[in-house]
Amino acid sequence: MTKGTASHFGGKKTHTICRRCGKHAFHVQKRVCASCGFGATKKRRNFNWAKQH
Repeated sequence: MTKGTASHFGGKKTHTICRRCGKHAFHVQKRVCASCGFGATKKRRNFNWAKQH
């Protein structure tokens, strides 16, 4: 029996540092930042519900 998922599985990086916002949210395969939208749009990704008061 094994312990479930072996330690050498699941070690692939999905996100890396974004060139525009600097957050660790740039998807390597999709080439799109989940935080600022870099790679998909020229405008910054933002939503009114996420605004600070």
